Amino acid sequence: MDPPIDPVTAPAVRQRSHSGRAPLPSLLSVAWPLFVEQGLRTLILTVDTFMVSHVSDGAVAAVGVATQVLVLCIILFSFVGIGSAVVVTHHLGAGDRGGARRIAGAAMGVNTAFGVLVSVAVVGSAPLLLRLLQLPPELRVHARPFLTILGGTLFLEAQSVAMAAVLRAHARTRETMLVTGGQNILNVVGNCILLFGLLGFPRLGVTGVAISGALARVVGFAALRVLLARRTGIHFGWRDYFSFPVREVGRILHIGLPAAGEVLSYWLALICVTSFAARLGERPIAVFTYTRNLQTWVVLFALSVGAGTEIVVGHLVGAGAFEEVYRRLLRSLRTGLLLVGGATLVLFAAGRWALRAFTSDPVVLKGCSALLVIELVLEPGRVFNVVVINSLRATGDARFPVLMGASSMWLLWVPLAAVLALATPLGVTGIWLAMACDEWLRGVIMYRRWLRRGWLDHARRSHETVLALAVPGDEGAA
Repeated sequence: MDPPIDPVTAPAVRQRSHSGRAPLPSLLSVAWPLFVEQGLRTLILTVDTFMVSHVSDGAVAAVGVATQVLVLCIILFSFVGIGSAVVVTHHLGAGDRGGARRIAGAAMGVNTAFGVLVSVAVVGSAPLLLRLLQLPPELRVHARPFLTILGGTLFLEAQSVAMAAVLRAHARTRETMLVTGGQNILNVVGNCILLFGLLGFPRLGVTGVAISGALARVVGFAALRVLLARRTGIHFGWRDYFSFPVREVGRILHIGLPAAGEVLSYWLALICVTSFAARLGERPIAVFTYTRNLQTWVVLFALSVGAGTEIVVGHLVGAGAFEEVYRRLLRSLRTGLLLVGGATLVLFAAGRWALRAFTSDPVVLKGCSALLVIELVLEPGRVFNVVVINSLRATGDARFPVLMGASSMWLLWVPLAAVLALATPLGVTGIWLAMACDEWLRGVIMYRRWLRRGWLDHARRSHETVLALAVPGDEGAA
C-alpha cells in the first residue's frame, strides 16, 4: 500500500497552481511522443540501411562503420542534454523561469563549443579514424565522404541536442517528436533523389545519402530553434554561444557526466558481448543481431516511460513535493511493467513470424525463438532498471546509478556472458541469460535504493539550490 502523503511536503503540491510554477505534466502526455520519436529514429536507421544496400553490400558495411563514429559523438553531446534537462525541470517546478533560461543558455554554450571541436576533429581525422576502425581500403571510398559530410554538421547536432532537451524539460515532447518525424521524411526523400538520381539529379550513391542527412539536420536545427522560442519564450543570442557560466555549467555536469558514464559503460559492455557472439560463427551472430533488432522495439517502451517519469519527477523535486516524487515512481513502474509486459508477449507470439521476413534458416529461427523465451523474463527487469535510474537522476542522485551499473555490467554481465557463451554449449543463449541476470540485479538494487529513500537528501539539496539561486521577478526574458 502506498504511504500517506507527508504533511510537510503536501502544501507544496496543493499550492502549485498559485505559485507561478509550470503545470505538472502527466506521464503519458510526455511519454508517448518520446516513444514515437525514438521509434522514428530506430526506423530511419533500418530504412537507410535498406536504401544503401541497393548500392552494394560493401557500401552498407562502410556506412555502418562510419555511423558508429557519428553515434558515439552524439552520445557524448547527450550528457549536456541530460544534465540540462534535469536542472531545467527543477527550476520550472519551483516557478523559476529565469533560472531555467540561464541553464538553457549554459547548455547551448557548452554544446556549441564542444560540437565545433568535435566537428573539426572528425572532418580532419576521418581517414585516420577509418583506418583505426580497420575498414578495408576499398570500402573507405564510400565511408570517407559520408563521415566527412555528416561529421561537418555535428556542431548543429550538438546544439539540437541542447535545444531538444530544454523543450522536453518544458514537457514539449510533441514538438521534438514532430521535428524528428520531419527530419526522417526529408532524409528519406533526399535519399531517394540523390541516391537513385531521381528528378534529373545525378546518382551520388553514399555521398548523396550523406548530403541528404546533412540537409535534414540543418532543417531540424532551424525548426527546433523556432519551436523553442515560440513554446518556451527562450531566445538564444550570440552571447549564449560564447557564455560558460561556471555555476550553471557545474550543475549541468553534476548530472550529465555520470549519465554519460553509464551510457558509455553499457555500450562498451554490449560491444564486448557482441564480440563473443561473433566468435561463435556466422549463424550465432545472425541470431544475436536479429533478436537485438526485435528487442529494440520493446526496450523503447521502458525508455519512454523512464524519460517521461524523469521529466515529471524533476518538476516535483523543484516544487519540493518529495512524497509525491516517491509515489510517482511507484505508479510509473506499474505503467512501465504493464506496457513492457504486453509488448514482450506480442514479441514472443509474433517474433518468429516477423523473423521470416529476414531469414529462412531453421537453425537461426530456432536460436532466435530460444532468446525470445528469455525476453519474457529479461524485459520486466529492465523496466525496474531504466525507470528507477531515470528517477534517481531527476532527484540529483546521479552517481550511485553509474557506479552500481558499471560494477554489475563488468563484474557480472560481461564475464558471465563470456563463460556461458564460450565455455558451455549455450552459445548466444548464454549471453541473453547473462544479460537478464545483469538487468535484474541492477533493477532490484535501484528499486531498493528508491524504497529506502537514498535519493531524498539529493532531492532536498537540489530543491534548496534552486530556491537559493532564484531571482525574484526574473522570468528569463531574452
